[in-house]
Amino acid sequence: MAKVSFREERCKGCGLCKLACPKKIIVLSDRINPQGYNVACLKEEEPCTGCALCAEMCPDVAIEVWK
Repeated sequence: MAKVSFREERCKGCGLCKLACPKKIIVLSDRINPQGYNVACLKEEEPCTGCALCAEMCPDVAIEVWK
């Protein structure tokens, strides 16, 4: 099972990770970071394959993926 970590303090809520996810399991949450952006998170972890397309797409290097 893959593990995805979001650095909420770096996320600007652009949604590019959400668009890149082939399983469509990334969403923008209701949580707001100190900069005032809604942060990305996984709505469910099990379907994640660890492809890391979300991390590659993130312009702020806010996502880390481990297999």
